[in-house]
Amino acid sequence: MKQIASKPVRSRLRNRFRQISALTIAVVLLTSGLGYRFYYQPRLDVDKVAPQTIVAPTSASIEDTDTTEENRRIARSGVLPAVQIDAAANQQMQRLLQQRLDRGNEIRNALGDFPFANTSILSTATQIYLRQASESEWQTVRQSIPSSAKRRLDQSQQRAVSELRIYQRSTSPAAFSRLVAILIEARRRYPVALSALAAQSSAAPLYNTSFLNLSNLEWQTLEIQMPQILARLLTQGIYPGLSEGQRNQAIVAQVKGTVPIAAQPLASQIFSQILSPNLVRDADQTKLLAEQAAQAIEPTLITIERGETIVRAGEKITQSDFVLLDYFNLSQRGIDWLGLLSFSGLIGGAIALFRLVIRWKKPKLRRRDYLLMLLLALSAPGVVAVSKSFTGLPAIGLLLGNFYGSAIGAAIMGLLTVLLPIGTEAGWRALMPSAVGGLFGSLMAGQWRVFKRETPRTREDLAGLGILIGLIQGITYLMVNTEIVPLWYTALGGALLSTFSGVAWSVMAIGISPYLERLFDLVTPIRLAELANPNRPLLKRLAHEAPGTFQHTQFVSTLAEAAARSLGCNVELVRAGTLHHDIGKLYDPLAFVENQMGGLNKHTEINDPWKSAEMIRKHVSEGLVMARQYQLPSAIQAFIPEHQGTILIAYFHHQARQTDKVVEESDFRYAGPIPQSRETGIVMLADACEAALRSLEDATPAEALATVNKVFKARWQDQQLVDSELTRQELAQISHIFVQVWQQFRHKRIAYPKSI
Repeated sequence: MKQIASKPVRSRLRNRFRQISALTIAVVLLTSGLGYRFYYQPRLDVDKVAPQTIVAPTSASIEDTDTTEENRRIARSGVLPAVQIDAAANQQMQRLLQQRLDRGNEIRNALGDFPFANTSILSTATQIYLRQASESEWQTVRQSIPSSAKRRLDQSQQRAVSELRIYQRSTSPAAFSRLVAILIEARRRYPVALSALAAQSSAAPLYNTSFLNLSNLEWQTLEIQMPQILARLLTQGIYPGLSEGQRNQAIVAQVKGTVPIAAQPLASQIFSQILSPNLVRDADQTKLLAEQAAQAIEPTLITIERGETIVRAGEKITQSDFVLLDYFNLSQRGIDWLGLLSFSGLIGGAIALFRLVIRWKKPKLRRRDYLLMLLLALSAPGVVAVSKSFTGLPAIGLLLGNFYGSAIGAAIMGLLTVLLPIGTEAGWRALMPSAVGGLFGSLMAGQWRVFKRETPRTREDLAGLGILIGLIQGITYLMVNTEIVPLWYTALGGALLSTFSGVAWSVMAIGISPYLERLFDLVTPIRLAELANPNRPLLKRLAHEAPGTFQHTQFVSTLAEAAARSLGCNVELVRAGTLHHDIGKLYDPLAFVENQMGGLNKHTEINDPWKSAEMIRKHVSEGLVMARQYQLPSAIQAFIPEHQGTILIAYFHHQARQTDKVVEESDFRYAGPIPQSRETGIVMLADACEAALRSLEDATPAEALATVNKVFKARWQDQQLVDSELTRQELAQISHIFVQVWQQFRHKRIAYPKSI
């Protein structure tokens, strides 16, 4: 009893030992691969304290390349952007100005001349008053002109009466009558001009009543000067970032002293409405200036004589000190064991986080899956070691997302993004664009349904995703490598190269994907779609040599797909697995009633239920042989035995019990295993219900549901679904879906007349 009881304990210990061993190997491999920079680390590095005084063994003059490059980068970023005049913007503003001047002329034409009389006769203020006075006020003024009239008048009326009396006394009656007629005409025109003013756009009114008080000379001067002022403003240039206050100051400075004082507010208002930036950035010239500024920076040289002190004991090592120490091989490069051990701890933490993601998503991963993830992760530092500008992360992210889904792909990509700059020589500026591209690729490849109704069916869909990855990578490059916004276009060359590299890595991932799928026995949505193609050789054989089985397979597939889609299972896996679940019947199609087409049943001739049961059971073993022969993935092969599980071949078992022989139930049961996943469990139920549903002709949906539930109950009680993770609630949901599909298949058609 002690030995029996200790076996599970020993088994658990062995499993625990294997897990610890695998974890240790993973930590060692990832540490050695991702942390290769710790193999040749200087002990005497920048900001470390020198343990002793070190002198130069020989004289030397060395360039500090890091400092030189940093100075040149600062010089590039400090260049002001070059600009050029936008001719189209100038023409637009000139056109707007002319439109406003033309509108002003229309209103002035309606108004007539102003002043309408000589200002030596009537002052400008009097003319303004008389033109806009009400009719009663005007009549009061006219009646008050004779000296005998005595009326109460306000100040404006008194001034008008006084000036009119003076003119009446100094001129002839005919001349005075002409003045009155001119006054009446001006009063008639004034309301017309007011109506024209009211017709302006309410959103941005330009002219007001003060505009009507400008003299003809003031308006003519304004018409002449404003195009000239605009030309000067446009020649000086209007920057896109110029504030409104600065722009208004420039307008006032140009208008003042050029335009009559009375017209200056109007001129300023017109310019404030029409002026817009007319300077655009000249990318080529700016890039040229930035490069010239960078090349003008002299290399930073560090010169030292033999015997001269590089760094004294107890002092911090500066950048220039380190350059000299490294040049003379005095920086004591070697394995940084402390850094390597710390990095291995970081790797262990990363693996722990990854295991949390695995526990959350609960994917069914095999050892070969972990091996592939490990190899893909280790490929990144290998690429970095060859070229610091490329990391291969877009390809890795796309492959991981396509193989294992968004969560696992994004988790590995995020951890690599953190670990690579710590353990390798990859700079964050070069790493970040490819990391974002890889993260985007893993998310999109694993969650394609978020953006499309179906999972990608072809390699071309992933190729389109590769283009998106390239664009995302290029945009990220601009965001990361541009520190001053006006100079963003100076980084376009690098952004284009980053975009191209993202697309190239995606193409490489798509090209290598089929080989990895076969080598590591993976099923991706694309591969499943390819396997479900009815034109594949094995399915074509099934349709030709066992047409009844093929039709049975089609109906079972329809039932299973509908249920899988409702339960959120892998629909593509269910479709491909169902189409191949009965391929073993090809070894002897006529042994199965659906292929006999009403002909002689060969089991009648055999008349031996044991032999018949063996023939029926053999379609499982033969199916596995064919699956291996046609190199079907193990995930598809699982549907062949699991769709039958260990169910009883009831018909021949019943026949055997009618004989006098001893009947062993195991002789009439399939070898199994029972369904190990929800997908194979659904196919078992669909396969069991297919014949039962087809046999129902005039049944009601309620009767069909009762039939399905009877089949489900038999499978449940026979312990066929205990490992499938299907619940009773899900079985109830599946039964209703099966009935719905059955109703769609048995829809009635109209009866055509016999004469047709």
